[in-house]
Amino acid sequence: MTEQTVPDSTTQSEPIDEHDQSTLKASQVIGIQKQTFGHKFWYVLRRWPILPMLVLFVMVIAAVFAPLLSPTGPRDINLRGRAAPPVWQSEWYEANPKNEQTYLLGADHVGRDVLTRMLYGARISLMVAVISLSVGVCVGSAVGLIAGYYGGWIDEFAMRTVDVWNALPFLLIAILAAVTFGQSVSIVMILLALVAWAGGVRNVRAEVLTLKTRDYISLARIAGASDFRIIMRHILPGVVNTIVVLATLRVGGLILAEASLSFLGAGIPAATPTWGNMISEGREWLSTAWWIAVFPGFAILLVVMSVNFFGDWLRDRWDPKLRQL
Repeated sequence: MTEQTVPDSTTQSEPIDEHDQSTLKASQVIGIQKQTFGHKFWYVLRRWPILPMLVLFVMVIAAVFAPLLSPTGPRDINLRGRAAPPVWQSEWYEANPKNEQTYLLGADHVGRDVLTRMLYGARISLMVAVISLSVGVCVGSAVGLIAGYYGGWIDEFAMRTVDVWNALPFLLIAILAAVTFGQSVSIVMILLALVAWAGGVRNVRAEVLTLKTRDYISLARIAGASDFRIIMRHILPGVVNTIVVLATLRVGGLILAEASLSFLGAGIPAATPTWGNMISEGREWLSTAWWIAVFPGFAILLVVMSVNFFGDWLRDRWDPKLRQL
């Protein structure tokens, strides 16, 4: 007796004609096109650091072209415009018709334009951070390369030096240096370079310890390459990514350190417009003229966040183990 199978409606389907297939493909294309702008724009923002790079680009352009963009000089005083509010608070300007100058972001307690001082302050803050970071990264990378490559007592001495250096109270040393040598831009650069060099020594050393056991390093030794050539031609290119990422992540900390020193009176002289000096001068006027300290603080916030986001993006982009996108 033969069994008759009943066709299952769930497993069998009617064939789709060409018209239905074309309609389905068209609907899929339309569905993809509907995602276009919003989803693609959000995807690009997540994948590339557009906003941080835009902020940094604007800050650099403003710092470089500060004399052209500034409405006045950074030290020009207008006593009639003392503590003038930003331009959108028009009531003050209507009540003070003798003041002939309009301040976009307000004026400080002696009538100096806040926007102008912020632009010139960006030049000082960014220059100090970049120069001190460059010196510190070069010294720290060299120490990490030598300690990781040679090992032994050289490695031990370098690591203990880093431990002792990180345990020193930086603010106390900065205050003593300011009292002993006076306040100047060069002193601040030296202090920040002394802070920056020890930050990445251990990371560079760890990379070198891994790379020096590779086969191509052994072949270079057999070929008669000197230690200097092996370090510079074979090991250094393998740690450049780590050095760049560490340097990028340190910029924000150095900008904050410079602002902190200026705020405490141990950094750049008060007559020089920097973001830290502006915040220090404006702390006594927060209740009546908040813009003197708030706008420089907001500029520091933007730059530090942008640099940190860019550094995180570089780390995720260059390190396969941390790649998230």
